[in-house]
Amino acid sequence: MDMNSKVALVTGSSRGIGRTIALKLAREGYRVAVNYYNNPQEAPERIKENQEQAQEVLQEIEAAGSSGIVLGADVSDPAMARELVEAVIKEYGQIDVLVNNAGINKDQLILRIKDEEWDKLINTNLSSAFYCCREALKQMVRKRYGRIINISSVVGLSGNAGQAHYAASKSGLLGLTFSIAREYGVRGITANVIAPGYIQSDMTAGFSPEQKEKMLSAIALGRLGTPEDIAGVVVFLASDAAAYLTAQVIKVDGGMS
Repeated sequence: MDMNSKVALVTGSSRGIGRTIALKLAREGYRVAVNYYNNPQEAPERIKENQEQAQEVLQEIEAAGSSGIVLGADVSDPAMARELVEAVIKEYGQIDVLVNNAGINKDQLILRIKDEEWDKLINTNLSSAFYCCREALKQMVRKRYGRIINISSVVGLSGNAGQAHYAASKSGLLGLTFSIAREYGVRGITANVIAPGYIQSDMTAGFSPEQKEKMLSAIALGRLGTPEDIAGVVVFLASDAAAYLTAQVIKVDGGMS
């Protein structure tokens, strides 16, 4: 299959790790669907900001010599997830690579987690991946080719104080991924998980010097990961070099775990 003909959909790709993944795939020759969070119930200024960031990603994709489209959707809504996948297929006729990256976090001790907070974390981090996989698999099965890459976290493997809802959602991605791999491996579809450790982000930038020192002491490589570290593994898993790799969890954590 000609690499230049492949199409990737990256959810939550207007910023952060998702943005870097989208740009890395574009530089490798993929046509990329950039998804940003868009829910009519949210403040219009927030949606506008998300859309503008997604458009900036598209400009960089085009500057890299590839092509892409920008699509707004709240993938935690099954109808919007379906419409998102349908829009990509309508534009390009296919989806070869699905990267489920959309996610949120809000630290809270388990006794203080409200029902709506639990539901929001599970829906955004886990249910969204299920919805997008379910829709994309319909076309991948017919084509007998597909790469599904779910972005989890090392917290999903170990748990973490103050992150029960987040850890549960990220752990759930493992079961989802393994099941897809078993169901559709004979159709030429692979499904794998990337579990990042501490990655440079707005969140880690706000840590105190003491927090950073403690964090780095637990990492064998002695540094935080970068979004590029994650994107590089995505590109590998999407490539033909990883054709015999499925139902795996790749921990990109600098040896922390």
